Amino acid sequence: MTPHVEPAPGGAGISMAIAGSGGAGVMTAGTMLLEAAALAGLYGLMVRTSGPQIRGGEAAALLRLSDRPVETMHDRFDYLIAVDWMNLQRFADEIPLDAASIVFGDPKEGSLPEAFARTGAAFVPLEFKAISKSIAGSWPNMIALGLAGGLLGLPPETVASVIGKSLGKRSRDSLDASLKAAAAGREAAGKVTAARAPRGSGSGTGRWSITGNEAAGFGAVRGGVRFCAAYPITPATELLEYLAPALPKVGGVLVQAEDELASINMAIGAAYGGVPSITATAGPGLSLMTEALGLAVTAEIPVVVVDVMRGGPSTGIPAKSEQSDISIATAGLHGDAPRLVVVPNSFTDCLSATQWAVHLAETLQSPALVLTDQFFGQTRAIIDRPPDLAFEGGRLVAAANTEGYKRYADTPSGVSPMAIPGTPGIAYTADGLEHNERGIPSSQAGDHARQLAKRQRKLELADYGARWADLEGEGDLVVITLGSATGPVREALARAAADGVKARLVSVRLLSPARPEHFALALAGARRVLVVEQNHSAQFHRYLRSVYDLPGEVRSYCHPGPLPIRAAEVHRTILEWSPA
Repeated sequence: MTPHVEPAPGGAGISMAIAGSGGAGVMTAGTMLLEAAALAGLYGLMVRTSGPQIRGGEAAALLRLSDRPVETMHDRFDYLIAVDWMNLQRFADEIPLDAASIVFGDPKEGSLPEAFARTGAAFVPLEFKAISKSIAGSWPNMIALGLAGGLLGLPPETVASVIGKSLGKRSRDSLDASLKAAAAGREAAGKVTAARAPRGSGSGTGRWSITGNEAAGFGAVRGGVRFCAAYPITPATELLEYLAPALPKVGGVLVQAEDELASINMAIGAAYGGVPSITATAGPGLSLMTEALGLAVTAEIPVVVVDVMRGGPSTGIPAKSEQSDISIATAGLHGDAPRLVVVPNSFTDCLSATQWAVHLAETLQSPALVLTDQFFGQTRAIIDRPPDLAFEGGRLVAAANTEGYKRYADTPSGVSPMAIPGTPGIAYTADGLEHNERGIPSSQAGDHARQLAKRQRKLELADYGARWADLEGEGDLVVITLGSATGPVREALARAAADGVKARLVSVRLLSPARPEHFALALAGARRVLVVEQNHSAQFHRYLRSVYDLPGEVRSYCHPGPLPIRAAEVHRTILEWSPA
């Protein structure tokens, strides 16, 4: 009999890991479980994690499901379902268990790894392979799916419908075997005392299942992007895979380039020709693109680069998340090269912030970097449908036969009309050399100073409105963060509020250019400032120190990937720093 389940307190929901060797199908089971939970009216997310080999080897699907939106993984896991034990111990830090956790595993495959056994978690033996062999044509991952659905109290018909949808192209015998395997897993779930599971609304109508990479791609299309030059790189490849079929539907095109240098230069060339353009990469690719980005700054050509950050340096840890490219994004170009840097702070914001970045790049004729990360990019989340956003403005284009046309005219706003190649009666030079207002190469000190000031002024004087940051809460303690660290910080602040500790959140979306007046207002009255980020050297904290005056006592809380920032550690830091 399936145990009665109650909603988890405080929206924590249920956290569950499904792990196994490469080819065990744990990602398939996790994706199907997330879809079934969404159909039942739950919110949730699924993080993909794997070993350093990226493909093959060990893998795990990490899920958190709740009756309310979730933006980050929880501090602990209620369940670990090990389809097999291959290198499972490598995930010990990523799958924190405690005495209230339950581990399901096949006793014939070996014993529970010591790293998990010492947590005090209960072990429930379940012979995945034997059960699978008893059901001809079935697979252990479908047993894991049924087990997980039973532990969550998901309606069996909902799980069955997802299996039918996913495996519908297979033979009837294969589909029946999978349904029987899922039923066997559900039966096993009924024999244990389950943790309290969240209750769904019964319908996920109107919600989206989306990854941050897909959201960023959709935001680019909404923003008007019609050309993408692409070179695959983990963990940005899915963004390019999204755009490949999406762009032709709106009259655009994606071209796979031979490397990152070619892709950024193709995108700049298309943008110079009048077509809003984008490319996507990760840290190693961004390093290769820096010279071309300097060209886009000097020639004032709009282009968007989505950098899906991962562990570094060099090849680093391709399949793990880390906010490791803040320094190169804000200060990585040679010379004085002002550029836009936008950082989404949620899955929904991956869409709207990328759309905003396209708008800013086109309006200000400047390159724009969008810093997401592997957590956002490759995690699938169930979210409420985002609102349709429309931004005013766009590229200022010169009219044909403009008399005395100066492409780089030193205007009060810093923005000068851009002539699209082929416009009658207008011609100018656009290259990486410094130039005068007409675009003629110049090494004169006056021309250099004038153009430097122009390029800086147009970014500083632009009206970014309230979108530069999300400001929440009250109190003299201010927690400043950005990107995917925002979710755990929000959750930590909610816990602190329940403890009677008041604090404010400043989640910075516009990293560059700096907004000193707005920032000062956001921090007015602050006596303590805590900066939270996921990297080793506190890149964000050091950047803030370089461009802003931070009031009161300032502390940095940072650690590198692959471990995520968790709400519990931020909550603990806030309480330790709060007055008794």
